[in-house]
Amino acid sequence: MQISTLTCLLLAGSAAFAQTKFDVASIKPNATNDDRIMIRMMPGGRFVATGITVKELIAQAYNVRPFQVQGGPGWMDSERFDINAKGEGLPDRVPPDVLRPMLQALLQDRFGLKTREESKEMPGFALVVGKNGTKLKPVEGEAQRQMRMGRGQINAKGMPMAMLAQQLGQMLGRTVVDKTELKGAYDIELNFTPEPGAGHGGPDALAASDNSGPTIYTALQEQLGLKLESQKTATKMLIIEKVDKPSEN
Repeated sequence: MQISTLTCLLLAGSAAFAQTKFDVASIKPNATNDDRIMIRMMPGGRFVATGITVKELIAQAYNVRPFQVQGGPGWMDSERFDINAKGEGLPDRVPPDVLRPMLQALLQDRFGLKTREESKEMPGFALVVGKNGTKLKPVEGEAQRQMRMGRGQINAKGMPMAMLAQQLGQMLGRTVVDKTELKGAYDIELNFTPEPGAGHGGPDALAASDNSGPTIYTALQEQLGLKLESQKTATKMLIIEKVDKPSEN
């Protein structure tokens, strides 16, 4: 079984930094061909992504899920890249609201990315607390976020409910809105059997798997005391108008 790994060491919060672009960035084709993805913020304000597709990088930069990124050439989904970028004067832990504009600038400068936004009403879910109450306990104090997400699993430390909803949406290929009203961050361990055709990249990412474990809907209720309720949601779609293979380092 191939596992896609996403490790985020980003702390939430806002901060005012003058930095809007990386000073240097190396972008190379990934040679491992094992479908693993890793994203990290390293000491000294260094952003490192291994095995990432352009679609996934766009999703990170614009705070959307891959299924919300539409249009563009097929290589956006199939070709993977290793990125090592550094910005001077950044703290070791760069807040997402500072990192995202820098990633957007990187995509515009090195990939020639041009986009537009559209809103579309689509089937989605509300993440709510189950009728018997949540089984989660909040993490005390300031939590460092760590997340390992693979086929049929989410293992995370210090995860807010809004982030869990976002990751569930990525796995299900639909918008998931946090309506739990649970504050703070939580340690989460969720194991389930993926639905045929469900995965990180949306409805067509994975083939059918065995049915030996619970569905994601059952696992949420039994393991976390949470529930997904169907609802229509206004979903932001990011339309790709132009994107090129990355320029040379």
